[in-house]
Amino acid sequence: MLWLRAPTACSSMRDVLIEAQSLNRTYRHGETQVVALAAARFVLSRGDRIALGGRSGSGKTTLLHLMAGLDMPTSGTIDWPALGPRETLLPGKISMVFQTPSLLEPLTVSENVALPVLMADTADPGVRASDVEGAVSAALARFGLEALAQKLPEGLSGGQMQRVAMARAAAGRPLVILADEPTGQLDRATGQALLDALLAHVANTPTALVIATHDPAVSAGMNTLWRMERGVLTEAGPTARQP
Repeated sequence: MLWLRAPTACSSMRDVLIEAQSLNRTYRHGETQVVALAAARFVLSRGDRIALGGRSGSGKTTLLHLMAGLDMPTSGTIDWPALGPRETLLPGKISMVFQTPSLLEPLTVSENVALPVLMADTADPGVRASDVEGAVSAALARFGLEALAQKLPEGLSGGQMQRVAMARAAAGRPLVILADEPTGQLDRATGQALLDALLAHVANTPTALVIATHDPAVSAGMNTLWRMERGVLTEAGPTARQP
């Protein structure tokens, strides 16, 4: 069993965003019990940039869903010390980018990007509409989507939809962005451009970024590599980007 902690200067509990101990997730498939995650232990802190490597079916998606609070462990514990209770995580504190874009078809690109920002801000009546518009405009610009702002998802290519999904996740400046194979269905150049835009968006911010990937080029753009094999976190270490 490994204790995975990214190599940052963060040490106080207010900097620990997610912490898990002996985290397990099993599923029933008929009479068979499938172990999706086994005895995982890790800490995610502010500013971490982590590539989560492993083959398809190794448990990466399960781990991300647990980190986001979208799923519950079978046993073990997962906590969000600097974020609060699980019920308050989405969409303001944690944003998730799924393998497929998952855009809302009736909404334009701009409206899709704005939706989680508006949802996260509903509890704060002091937030001005101009603040939301500014956040959405900045995200659209960062991901090169200004010309597509009024288009519906049905008029977009797969690469464009994934850029919208990434802009939607980043627009509200969450403290954690979890991305599940965001470049898996894109060509190398498009995927690299998407990763570069995301890293530029979170640069010099406390946002922690975890990207599940089996692409070495994506892993090389991060600072730390976590590996998964058959539901087990098997390795942690620096990537090529780590000084």
